[in-house]
Amino acid sequence: MWSNSSAALFLLTGFLGSEEIHHWISIPFFAIYISILSGNGTLLLLIWNDHSLHEPMYYFLAVLAGSDLGMTLTTMPTVLGVLLFDRREIAQGACFTQSYFIHSLAIVESGVLLAMAYDRFAAIRSPLRYTSILTNSRVLKIGLGVLLRGFVSIVPPILSLYWFPYCHSHVLSHAFCLHQDVMKLACADITFNRLYPVILVALTFFLDALIIVFSYGLILKTVMGIASGEERAKALNTCVSHISCVLVFYITVIGLTFIHRFGKHAPHVVHVTMSYVYFLFPPFMNPIIYSIKTKQIQRSIIHLFSVHNRA
Repeated sequence: MWSNSSAALFLLTGFLGSEEIHHWISIPFFAIYISILSGNGTLLLLIWNDHSLHEPMYYFLAVLAGSDLGMTLTTMPTVLGVLLFDRREIAQGACFTQSYFIHSLAIVESGVLLAMAYDRFAAIRSPLRYTSILTNSRVLKIGLGVLLRGFVSIVPPILSLYWFPYCHSHVLSHAFCLHQDVMKLACADITFNRLYPVILVALTFFLDALIIVFSYGLILKTVMGIASGEERAKALNTCVSHISCVLVFYITVIGLTFIHRFGKHAPHVVHVTMSYVYFLFPPFMNPIIYSIKTKQIQRSIIHLFSVHNRA
């Protein structure tokens, strides 16, 4: 039956015990959010305007920047609302919607990193056939597949949240809604909601990570077969940005997983801080990594600013 408390509100939580300094805590959060928006927004603008960046690698980077922007815009309103205005109440529908986008965009990001690994694999293993392997239509299909996997796979557990009655405490443990937080407040059998995410994580994050590692094993084998040391360094250098983003993403995922699984006795602030690191660190770092490590992005940035200065 439909929840008889569908009109009820959930209560978001900031940094417990530090409510009196929430205003001060909001300053670095606001600065990081602005940096994420400007960094990823600039990447999208560059890829859109600069025809030299109209290549598969940068198309995938655009999807990565878009998913990072989506994650930021999804969490920013409630986080800053709690920290700046102590606005803790959130309607159930808004909460479930936020949860849906948070989890689906995380799966999208993992899928994009996998697609980027395939791009690097094709570029290094078959450089002469690269353009025929990763045609625009194939890149489009891969991109749509990544998006569909993220946005469709998370529907079943989120949809079931609408049907649960909520008679426990309505207080959530973060300043945003997570599926695992919300389901614990339900007065219903949540076996499906406990098991489905475990299977989903295994088939997305874990499987993606395994395939990425395997693909880099093949890439390394190919690179080691190149006679010239200079050519080997050049080939590996094209992978540095992607490897850095993969490490940033999966280290934060593993860190958050370990805290949730084995840090039950850790202070609440550790759990909360780690969750913010997971949501903010990859979107913050990805534009920086690609700006520092990719010469074409650097040239495009210089060109963009020189055009603005002349104007």
